Amino acid sequence: MLHKRIEQSQTKHRPQYHVGIARSDSEIREAQKLRYRVFAGEMGAKLQNREAGVDADLFDPYCEHLIVRDEANGRIVGTYRILSPTAARRVGAYYSESEFDLTRLQHLRQQMVEVGRSCIDPDYRGGAVIALLWSKLAEYMVTNGYQYLIGCASIAMTDGGHNAANLFVQLIENSLAPVEYRVFPRSPLPYERLVTGQRAEIPPLIKGYLRAGVYVCGEPSWDPDFNTADLLVMLPMSRINARYVKHFVKE
Repeated sequence: MLHKRIEQSQTKHRPQYHVGIARSDSEIREAQKLRYRVFAGEMGAKLQNREAGVDADLFDPYCEHLIVRDEANGRIVGTYRILSPTAARRVGAYYSESEFDLTRLQHLRQQMVEVGRSCIDPDYRGGAVIALLWSKLAEYMVTNGYQYLIGCASIAMTDGGHNAANLFVQLIENSLAPVEYRVFPRSPLPYERLVTGQRAEIPPLIKGYLRAGVYVCGEPSWDPDFNTADLLVMLPMSRINARYVKHFVKE
């Protein structure tokens, strides 16, 4: 989300990307600083951070942090954090449980990975970085034999929530999860009062998820700290779009 064209003055070098799991505290800290710049600086999120300029919470120590580094420029330019089923048991919950009741997904927990805090440096939003992140994420799922991927997909509320409401209604027909996979928002967005019937603008990240074949698992939740409407999305690996597999998963 929040894509914009790269300024020529910022792209004099040819990026040399490396993607992988962060292997040091300093790499994790750099990823957290990128998250802060994007979420607080660009989106105006009210983060409960203990250290200035760093987005960190109680889940971070339990997560694996997927990063893309531009070696030519010496900086991390994209990140995702990954919470495995084992790590979720250790921390006591998935992050998304702060926003949704996941009771109906209880039987999937042994095979359910959660991703979140996805962000990309504004100078690198041409598509290559997110493709690298998704490729490595798909590889992670296949290598470890996990069957379900979940996460909160965010829609900005700068318009008062109308676009989020329109988007949810738009997705109901083709993307709503079967009843056995439904979750329930703890702070529901009153989408029925906000819907206008206009064609929704789909954030790029959600558009990518939909192309991969995700289910939308229920009504949106309002996240006041990030001022977003969040949808809980789930991707069973058995449902993943074949073209997505061919593009992102190396056999």
